[in-house]
Amino acid sequence: MTNASVPAGRPRVKVGIDVGGTFTHAVAVEAQTLSLLGKIRVPTTHGATQGVAQGVVEALGQLLHRLALNPADVVLIAHSTTQATNALLEGDVAKVGILGLGSGATALAARWQTQITDMELAPGQRLPTAHRFLDTGRDLTTEQVKQAVAELHAEGASAFTVSAAFAVDDPQAEQQVVTWLRNWGHLATAGHEVSQLYGLQLRTRTAVINASILPKMLETANHTEAAVRALGIDAPLMIMRSDGGIMDIQEMRRRPILTILSGPAAGVAAALMYARVSDGVFLDVGGTSTDISVIKNGRPTVRTAEVAGRKLYLKALDVRTLGVAGGSMVRFQGHHPIAVGPRSAHIAGLRYLSFAPAAESGELTVHRVQPKPQDPKDYLGLGRPADGQPTWTFTPTEAANLLGLIQGEARSESPGLHQGAAVLAQAWQTTVPALATRVLDLAVARLKPTLTQLIQEYDLDPRTLTLVGGGGGAEALVPYLAQSLGWKHWIAPDAEVIAAIGVALGLVRDRIERSVVNPSPADILRIRQEVIEAVVRLGARPEAVDVQVEVDSRQQRLIATASGALDMDTGQVPSAPPSPEDCLARAAASLNRPAAAVRCVAETPFFRVYQAEIPQRAWWSWGAAGRPGVRVVDRQGIIRLQLNRGTIWAAPLGDLLASLETHLESHKTYGDGGELYPDTFILAAGRLLDLTGLTTQAQILALARAELETLARETSTVLVLRSR
Repeated sequence: MTNASVPAGRPRVKVGIDVGGTFTHAVAVEAQTLSLLGKIRVPTTHGATQGVAQGVVEALGQLLHRLALNPADVVLIAHSTTQATNALLEGDVAKVGILGLGSGATALAARWQTQITDMELAPGQRLPTAHRFLDTGRDLTTEQVKQAVAELHAEGASAFTVSAAFAVDDPQAEQQVVTWLRNWGHLATAGHEVSQLYGLQLRTRTAVINASILPKMLETANHTEAAVRALGIDAPLMIMRSDGGIMDIQEMRRRPILTILSGPAAGVAAALMYARVSDGVFLDVGGTSTDISVIKNGRPTVRTAEVAGRKLYLKALDVRTLGVAGGSMVRFQGHHPIAVGPRSAHIAGLRYLSFAPAAESGELTVHRVQPKPQDPKDYLGLGRPADGQPTWTFTPTEAANLLGLIQGEARSESPGLHQGAAVLAQAWQTTVPALATRVLDLAVARLKPTLTQLIQEYDLDPRTLTLVGGGGGAEALVPYLAQSLGWKHWIAPDAEVIAAIGVALGLVRDRIERSVVNPSPADILRIRQEVIEAVVRLGARPEAVDVQVEVDSRQQRLIATASGALDMDTGQVPSAPPSPEDCLARAAASLNRPAAAVRCVAETPFFRVYQAEIPQRAWWSWGAAGRPGVRVVDRQGIIRLQLNRGTIWAAPLGDLLASLETHLESHKTYGDGGELYPDTFILAAGRLLDLTGLTTQAQILALARAELETLARETSTVLVLRSR
């Protein structure tokens, strides 16, 4: 990948652009220090001819102008996109012609499994399909394929999917046909390009979704790239993926399906890369909705993506989106608020009372509002009698301001807010504090069930759980939510633009999943090498690639995920490291123990490892010894690993590798399926190697040796084991 040459003395700038439901935010980040240079926001251009891409280009142009940046100063542009999601929700998709391939005894099953019928995407919106099957048992000719394509085209197909039985093992037939199609000028997707898992029907469905959005996404990509180049910028143009990584625009043209949950992923990327959240629940609070995600041991949680209730062969960040946020409107009956959201102020065309002039707010009267024809008629509006219609509304932002919970950009001490709130409180026969408290109680009540569900699903400990808020509406909800639950919380720096910052700092990422029964060490090393090569092809520096390999024994899958920094000379300038006392205090706070009860049990030039006894929670274990909780703190004072129990062993790398097998044996347990080897982490140089996804001793040993073989034998290392 080529990079723009930046003149000496000029800043090297990464630009991140986040496309939200209301606004498109753009930020400029200095590539070496990762400091925020400036920010801009423009309305998201949902209704524009070029879609949201127009807002992306407008935000970029305004940002360059405001900061007086030269095009050559920009070394990277990355943006999230809602274009794929919008295309699916609005039915702006192409009819897909499916070419099923198969032969012999499997031909009948392949014909049936590749025949994907029309899919309902949303009420009244469908993805239409047409199907032909070609027997590859005999030599397949271009004439046969051309005839099938002509028939599908006559039925209205303008994009194509090629899907063959067992193509994950031998993609030759798929590759040949899809190459012909592309050479003939057709947009086409092959099944093996979107997934390498067995399951022909699910693989075909995923490829059909990908093909259906190719025309719209190519149009958007071409417009965006042309507009960026017209500004004189020659830097790489990257797009946020659904898994929190970024990919170049060429890869997006091939696999646009990877962007269908791009928007929510941007905030999670920022939580990891900028706010440096290693463990906690991240709430990205906007004006209309709140995205909730879990980060454990420095990694976001993922799940299988769905479109219209149908599972796809696609992994995306596990982000739960709820229709309550900083701008959600209040619903009421009589003199009582009964709900908050899902409709927001900007959709209703109303303004926030927090920013009302005092001259207007004292004259306000209460109105019932129906923002959209399908909405109930009990939303709250406030307006002057002379206007005849409401202008303002009361949201969680007003409630949080009245209770003194907002300190950032949304803070308001306007007399108009207090006058208007007094009018509303009097009309509802209550006090201003009681009104504000009631509104926030209703708002956070909509978030609590999802938090409870996430705690159960991901085995989180509420005693040590931290809520981290991001987004422009974070202070409207997160402080009160944490207070009501008795949990710790903090608001991310530059919260209102944190998603755009996350896009700018995103890592190149790719993921390979393969159907493998009882994978051998050779299988582990092979897929590791493949995923490293994949992200290097996308522009990552080979020496900066981090790989995690997992074995899903239940579904017989081998999964490798790699991420890495782009191949450009950037990186964070290290700040002054925290003192040992500061690191101890941070570990103690995370362990929820007094500092005197916490010990530093191991140390390397890059990490400190702390332990403390965590009291047992169960009543029947009262008086019993606690579990040895573990916290790993890096040289920047960030908690990189937290375990509620664990065993620590420090040694030079050579000794660790020589004795690793013995340690694994001594900490293994037994379950219904046989041997259970411990969750294994290795601290070596500046890396925290996570081997928890592996299931056998041979797999753990093989990957550990492959990952650490380039380090000197005397390198200080720490082994952390957690028995299962």
